[in-house]
Amino acid sequence: MNILSNLLSQPVRTAPKRQRRGIEIKSPHEIEIMRQSAKIVATVLKEISELVKPGMTTADLDAHAEKRIREMGATPSFKGYHGFPASICSSINNEVVHGIPSAKKVIRAGDVLKVDTGAYYEGYHGDSCITIAVEEVTPQAAKLIRVAEEALYKGIEQVKAGKSLLDLAGAIEDHVKMNGFSVVEDFTGHGVGRNLHEEPAVFNYRTREMPNVKLRAGMTLAIEPILNAGSKVTRTLADRWTAVTVDNSLSAQFEHTVLVTETGYEILTDRNNL
Repeated sequence: MNILSNLLSQPVRTAPKRQRRGIEIKSPHEIEIMRQSAKIVATVLKEISELVKPGMTTADLDAHAEKRIREMGATPSFKGYHGFPASICSSINNEVVHGIPSAKKVIRAGDVLKVDTGAYYEGYHGDSCITIAVEEVTPQAAKLIRVAEEALYKGIEQVKAGKSLLDLAGAIEDHVKMNGFSVVEDFTGHGVGRNLHEEPAVFNYRTREMPNVKLRAGMTLAIEPILNAGSKVTRTLADRWTAVTVDNSLSAQFEHTVLVTETGYEILTDRNNL
């Protein structure tokens, strides 16, 4: 596994060791700041979802994201992160994650476009991803996008103090498999806060590698299921960032930054409450 290409998502093979270290519990003050960083991310993604159209390039979207993040008083979390050159990851069709925006990459009708971005505001990060159906997509693509978003919310519904990461992972995996798709196992979700990637690794499938961490109020998690229409296996391109499906099948991803509460959860990057 090419660790460099996985730096925007936790690499699975390091998760067991890393999860056994401390998991940060955010204070009310920290949570309030994260609400603001997350709102910036949600705003940018909502704008991009309304802006995107065939003929634009992924560089156009990146420029918009960086401009808006900075206008709202934050800095792009991704730009310069371990050398990543842009403010968004833009991954199209068989590109799974970490696609690099380019003026040469033109968005076309029927594309399945993943846009992932983060904002760093007053010392804390927000992180979220959406998948956009560019105009009319195939029935299979539409189903993949729908199931990916549903899987995210199936996982989020398990979030509550006293529940476990295994509950979350199982809910995601069951929904994905029930609908005939595969869960990408090369990348996981993660804690998020003062650092873009914190403990714990948040798996999207059941595995003995994952310690069954109990959720506690004040944890902030980036939950991000990634689904492929075909094989779950990915490979990394020569740019050392872009991961693609090995069988050229479509891929979809959704992600929210979520706060664990005593009674359930709060979706910090909720685009519906802007």
